[in-house]
Amino acid sequence: MISAPNLPPTIPVEHIDQRVRLHGISWEGYESFLALRGEQSGARVTYLDGELELMSPSINHEIFKKTLARLLEAYAEERGIELNGYGSWTVKSAKDKLGVEADECYVVGPRDAEPTIPDIAIEVVWTSGGIDKLEVYRGLRVPEVWFWQKGALRFVVLQDQEYLDSTRSRLLPDLDPALIARRMGESSQTQAVRALRAALRDNSSHN
Repeated sequence: MISAPNLPPTIPVEHIDQRVRLHGISWEGYESFLALRGEQSGARVTYLDGELELMSPSINHEIFKKTLARLLEAYAEERGIELNGYGSWTVKSAKDKLGVEADECYVVGPRDAEPTIPDIAIEVVWTSGGIDKLEVYRGLRVPEVWFWQKGALRFVVLQDQEYLDSTRSRLLPDLDPALIARRMGESSQTQAVRALRAALRDNSSHN
């Protein structure tokens, strides 16, 4: 099933996220699929209550997620924040029968031990449809999910087992989402990182 209701039919297929959704898949079937796939596939796999979805991200999707990742990593470097990236790490729980792969995910702070879940999951919303990944993240108890959608960065944070919208990240409260959003519009990823570093250093010199 290809789902791209937000885009006109004239958009080339490489600019559309493509999804395949399978029903009635057991946890064992999900695990078997992951084992057969290995680490070679670029598709993101999500599992929720017997539903298995494969999403092949478009080139636009990948550009946005990579730009955002580079900006976040540059921000952490400039601010002296320990940040470890785990890419599209497969996070899953056999007990809860949940599995998800973020566009990018991170653990904040020193890496003292191997993590079981990320602190921050990043999702680019480019075309709509598909499994509700936020419900999967909630079940896995991921503390924060960041969404890049329609030119803005949105945060949801976990509180009392429910996600609440927030104007800022709780884990990185000094990060200004508007500053990141402005840099996302630069002509290249390299220029975006340069502009962000310059803005952060200028701000530091005035404090």
